[in-house]
Amino acid sequence: MRKVLDILLLGVATIAVIPPALAAEDAEATAADGTDPHEHTPQDIVVTGALQRSRQDILSGVAVLQGVDLDRQLRASIGDTLARTPGVSATSFGPTASRPVLRGLQGERVRVLADGIGSIDVSNTSADHAAVVNPLLAERIEVLRGPQSLLYGSSAIGGVVNVIDRRIPTTLPAEPFHVGAVGTFGTAARERALAGTAELALGGGFVAHVDGSYDQTDDLRIGGYALTPALRAQALDTASRFLPVSADDPNFAANAAVRGVLPNSAAKTWTGGAGLSYIADNGMIGLSYTRTDSLYGIPLRFATEPGQTQEAPRLQLLQDRFDVRAAINPGGKIIDKVLLRVGYADYQHSELEPDGAVGTTFFNKGVEARLELTQAAHGAWRGATGVQFVNREFNVVGDEAFLPKNSTRQVGLFTLQTFDFGAWKMEAGARLEHARLESQPATGQAQFARGVRSFDAVSLSGGASYQVVPGWRLGLNLSRTERAPAAEELFANGPHAGTEAFEIGDPDLKLERASSVEAVLRGQGDGYSVEVSAYHTWFDNFIYMARTGGVEDGLPVYQIGQANARWYGFEVQGEVTLARIGDWTAKADALGDYVHATIDGFGPAPQIPPLRVQGGLGASTDRWDLRTEVEHVTAQNRVATNETATPAYTMVNASVGWRPWGQDRPVTFLLSANNLFNVTARRHASFLKDYAPLAGRDIRITARLEL
Repeated sequence: MRKVLDILLLGVATIAVIPPALAAEDAEATAADGTDPHEHTPQDIVVTGALQRSRQDILSGVAVLQGVDLDRQLRASIGDTLARTPGVSATSFGPTASRPVLRGLQGERVRVLADGIGSIDVSNTSADHAAVVNPLLAERIEVLRGPQSLLYGSSAIGGVVNVIDRRIPTTLPAEPFHVGAVGTFGTAARERALAGTAELALGGGFVAHVDGSYDQTDDLRIGGYALTPALRAQALDTASRFLPVSADDPNFAANAAVRGVLPNSAAKTWTGGAGLSYIADNGMIGLSYTRTDSLYGIPLRFATEPGQTQEAPRLQLLQDRFDVRAAINPGGKIIDKVLLRVGYADYQHSELEPDGAVGTTFFNKGVEARLELTQAAHGAWRGATGVQFVNREFNVVGDEAFLPKNSTRQVGLFTLQTFDFGAWKMEAGARLEHARLESQPATGQAQFARGVRSFDAVSLSGGASYQVVPGWRLGLNLSRTERAPAAEELFANGPHAGTEAFEIGDPDLKLERASSVEAVLRGQGDGYSVEVSAYHTWFDNFIYMARTGGVEDGLPVYQIGQANARWYGFEVQGEVTLARIGDWTAKADALGDYVHATIDGFGPAPQIPPLRVQGGLGASTDRWDLRTEVEHVTAQNRVATNETATPAYTMVNASVGWRPWGQDRPVTFLLSANNLFNVTARRHASFLKDYAPLAGRDIRITARLEL
């Protein structure tokens, strides 16, 4: 058996010419010597991307969440888990369906990855569709912004979120058996969550892995009324003039009175997975299977005027996913490492009516693969080159199918080359991608365009950084990127119950182009660290969705458009050690971010987060972590046509972490209080912000164990 697997490992090096092969992270260590599973990758090392590198060397914004920071921010959705990260907001479409928003960009422009491969779901199709990635099982989450994210697809103009777990073991553990578990209870939604992992060294180079998680929530508690004051007044005015004629008519007065709890936001999700790897001296090969089953509700878009519909959809989601990971280290003078990563998923979700009947069902089968060849270092020169393949077969069946059956195929070639001359560091990257999208509407779907669109996109990036003084580095990068429109942007035409919107695409969309410049300053020294990034992007043919003000089938109409646009903003974060008293270390930290976006001929871009600032104070020892923080989000009054302003809010959070046996025994208890003063807060990036505020006061208890 071992000889057979050794032959397979050798075969990985020969399949570079096959498009369906793609590359995993360069961080995959494949040495045969033991690795302590209790030790985690340092936060100053970034593993996502073609080359594992120090954060100091990366020429654009980066954020890493792991350890106690991950436990403190852990939520049911990836969007809410990352919402306090610099440069990140969230769509906040209820507690479960919340995707990250990076630099004001969301949906198709943000790639959410599971260990380097896309989530292979339909979360990019609409804000009400949950991303099938599991923060509960994450060991580490990395957020990359800027041109480096283009290694994962031309659509990732906003950035990449990579959720890293150990489902496919990549190293031989130092101990024969390892168990990890995390459990949490949150009061805002009575969230009960438990996740566990286990790894077993089987001998002979084989390592097995199993994991599972369960997360259940009730309807979310909120700080005040569900509707904004303006919508409440509108609903009450309507109630004074109209009386319900039948039981199916909205009760406008009752809608205005909803407060304290967000109806139809409960959820229940479980996942189960298993992996098996063979690890040799010069490489590894492994595979895994994951099953995800989720039932979650979508907060209501409450009717406030006659003619508006009001639904309470729930989504039943199922995904079966298979992953393959392989690596070989030939250690040659030309190729140092060959990395292969393949993922396949069969996904579907059904939008359920209040009586449980299936209204509309979404089907998605997809495969994504990456193959990377990492070059052997030659003096200052390092690099990696690869190929990526994506195939997606998508269909919607039901009365409210707003998209036709369609397929998407993408093939991309990419390279990243770096040069390290000590004080000066330089890099250059390029990506060539061909995309083919085909619309195949069924009989009776004459409203949908039929046909094939093909696009060839070319993206280039380059940059350099200079060490001004030891510990301080200033960098500048330039990029010119192109993105093909997605099938949803081209072919949508119909009512969508999940978002309670009538969505209309444009089958004549052109390539979207973006020219960007970003400056990054990073500094660190004895007891402090600082990171500042500022960017400016000019879009040609920017694709956007805007509310027209019209109503179709009782739903507000949203139309896809295209125009030139301009984006600029900044992110800043820093930490300083204030004092060391005995075993205690006191620190202060702060972050801030801002985005300004304008679409020519239209005005301010919709759903752009406003200025945010956050400051925290913490004290820690070997056994204790104490922290309090204040987050202030300013009002967003710079709004798009037919978009409402969003008021400012301030949240206060606090937490206490306890390690009974210190750092040597990774057992941690965390008590956190979020939104202590129970304020009503709304995220401007949320499609449902005027109907569904964020969670109210939430007291959470989290326990993590690794043995």
